[in-house]
Amino acid sequence: MPKSHRPYAPEFRQRIIELVRKGRTPEELARQFEPSAQAIRNWVKQAALDAGERTDDLTTAERDEVRRLRREVRQLREERAILSKCAGALFRGRDGPSWHHRECH
Repeated sequence: MPKSHRPYAPEFRQRIIELVRKGRTPEELARQFEPSAQAIRNWVKQAALDAGERTDDLTTAERDEVRRLRREVRQLREERAILSKCAGALFRGRDGPSWHHRECH
């Protein structure tokens, strides 16, 4: 299991990315600093995507938007389920004495 740590500061990541772009290898930097070589490669790839130098994956802004939209879809589905229960309770209650349903509050 990989060890868990706090996220690296953006300035630190940027400096590591600059060192890779100047010719240092991710493996060399991983030995000198804490992040793994794979983490460094991921940072370099994401920086290239964000700069428009690559188009084979999502930019950080696109990833953030996908995350936000997924959260919004989840919330809307929950709200729709609640409204559906309320509508069913109200419809069933038309013929009976109790149309009031606790999930509609």
